[in-house]
Amino acid sequence: MKLTISKSKSAEQLYITKSFRDESGKSTSKIITKLGTMEKLLPEHDNDREKVILWGKEIAKKMTIDEKNNNLNVSVNFSESLRNEKGEPIRFNIGYLFLQKIFYQLKLNKVCDEIKKTKKITFDLNDILSKLVYARIIDPSSKLSTYEFSKSFLEFPKFDSHHIYRALDVLAENSDEIQSHIYDSSHNLIKRNDRVLYYDCTNFFFEIEKEDGIKKYGKSKEHRPNPIVQMVLLLDGSGFPLAFTIFPGNSNEQKTLKPLEKKIISDFKLSKFIICTDAGLSSFENRKFNMLGERSFIVTQSLKKINKNIKNWALSNEGWKLGSDKRTYNIDEIDDDDYMDSIFFKERWINKNGMEQRIIVSYSPKYKLYQREIRYGQINRALKIIENGNRKSSNTNSPNRIIKDEYITSSGEIANIKKSEIDIDRISDEEKYDGFYAVCTNLEDPIENILKINKQRWQIESSFRTVKSEFKARPVYLRRENRIKAHFLTCFLSLMIIKILEYKLENKFSIHELIDQLKEMELHKIRNIGYLSSYTRSDITDELHKFAGFNTDYEFISDENIKKIIKNSKI
Repeated sequence: MKLTISKSKSAEQLYITKSFRDESGKSTSKIITKLGTMEKLLPEHDNDREKVILWGKEIAKKMTIDEKNNNLNVSVNFSESLRNEKGEPIRFNIGYLFLQKIFYQLKLNKVCDEIKKTKKITFDLNDILSKLVYARIIDPSSKLSTYEFSKSFLEFPKFDSHHIYRALDVLAENSDEIQSHIYDSSHNLIKRNDRVLYYDCTNFFFEIEKEDGIKKYGKSKEHRPNPIVQMVLLLDGSGFPLAFTIFPGNSNEQKTLKPLEKKIISDFKLSKFIICTDAGLSSFENRKFNMLGERSFIVTQSLKKINKNIKNWALSNEGWKLGSDKRTYNIDEIDDDDYMDSIFFKERWINKNGMEQRIIVSYSPKYKLYQREIRYGQINRALKIIENGNRKSSNTNSPNRIIKDEYITSSGEIANIKKSEIDIDRISDEEKYDGFYAVCTNLEDPIENILKINKQRWQIESSFRTVKSEFKARPVYLRRENRIKAHFLTCFLSLMIIKILEYKLENKFSIHELIDQLKEMELHKIRNIGYLSSYTRSDITDELHKFAGFNTDYEFISDENIKKIIKNSKI
């Protein structure tokens, strides 16, 4: 900073100014503060002009030192007659800086640079991918809206909107490479448990009426009549995303597991792991595949779908154990209130199609109570459906399943008007399974360990909810297959980054709380002087700053220190 004296016909005005380069790279200067006119300052300095100038230079020197030490005090004069420049942004989101910290720690910028070397592209792939990820977390929307939103970041996009679609093609072609890179680089940031892998599949719908490419009609999770694509996701035992892939909407879910497993075996060099999944994906072929080499499986088992002898054994009141207690219990004789927090179990080996499996059945009075409370609520909803005649959903878990229609009169004749009523037999049949839960495995580990692993399957369901709800990954509006795959790659990377941020903040805050805070964090620009914080400091912002190693919650931040913060976010 330096002292500048501006002369006019009527007066000499003293300013403290600072040189800088504008967005075009042109050297210019800006006024930091006004010191006053020479006429008013002379009496304060023995009417000695040289003393006034020396005083001004000392102020400039002190302000330079204060700025370097983050201790700069600035006085700004505002005028009601001075209008803002048309089209000049004055509000900037800085929440993305904390996501950027992780993006660069994962070295995604380097993998983008490596990809760019092998492609004949002129646009900045790293800038596009990073802003697609930040926007997907903070303000998820269409690609064009994402481009507009990225202009609210402190770092203006270095690309045009049409570059985004070209970049999506490149990202799709290198999706496997990027996933493999993330797996390798993440070990420096988090503790991964790749001994256990959680596998699940969901689908995403398109606002179209006809099938096209991988957009096929299938069984939609939302029960929509639109074409869908399927996303298969693997998480590690710590709950961090490991890999994903996309399949056509009409694919058999059970056949999506082996290709993804083969991919991680090859690309991630993983060969020893336990695959954990639900009953819908636990086909005989998948179980058989995961008995090879050093692989194992733990899968949920529907008691309704096993043979009669095993079912009778599983639901029998006798032969239950509790913890390390060697005696057996008859669960029909226990007081559920006394054992509300207990889990009873029984086990045996079974042979199905020549494959030996260990089936473990558990019984929980608390789970039984929970299931019955849910069903009682559904019975009440079913009664209202019958009363209102509003029976639309075909969901197998909806209250409609416990409604039956009677078309025959008491005399046996065909009735002209059907009668709907609660299906008592269906309810009675469902109640037989209340409180029971079963898994199959080829492991010989202690039951407590196996049940603990299976219990953590909620993490993958939570991850899908984050992608669908927080990231608004549905409906998908892209048409080309490559770009659809790239869209889900950005969702996958976004999930990875927000999960790491949650971990770095010691899981003190939910993902929803973190995203809400990142959205709120904004700075207000004051001409060419610096920025004012315009968000509320909170426990979350304190933890974010502690993690990132920089602070944005000062009353005022100079342009110089903003540059330092941006630089720090990329270390």
